[in-house]
Amino acid sequence: MAIKSPEAFRTISEVSKDLSLPQHVLRFWETKFAQIKPIKRGGGRRYYRPEDVDLLKGIKNLLYKDGYTIRGVQKVIKENGSKNILFSNNKANIKAQQKTFTDNENNYTSEQNINLRSVESLSNTKRKKLMDVMQNLVELQNKISSK
Repeated sequence: MAIKSPEAFRTISEVSKDLSLPQHVLRFWETKFAQIKPIKRGGGRRYYRPEDVDLLKGIKNLLYKDGYTIRGVQKVIKENGSKNILFSNNKANIKAQQKTFTDNENNYTSEQNINLRSVESLSNTKRKKLMDVMQNLVELQNKISSK
């Protein structure tokens, strides 16, 4: 089989093989993430653009490596946009592109809501999330006590 150009569209079987995911998982993700929109040809055959594949890699990374839930990934995409979770972006690019938003009259940066992506295991991810929550609570306590 000939090697495709990086700009070439991929079939669901090619994407499934590249990401080591079953095809039904890719079809399921299409129902959960409106940003995944492969082109459908005759007979319902799906063709994924390179941007779709990068987005799928980013979603896979968040779900399987970082321990996010589907709802958590949906929230990250809603708050930061799908362009910010593309697998090809590194942490420096993500931090540079994040916007500041207001949540319940408190200012938080998106960086605080997106934990570092380099955690290797789920237990480390949970530990990191707990440490982040604890740090946020300490900061809130300091703000309250300084008033």
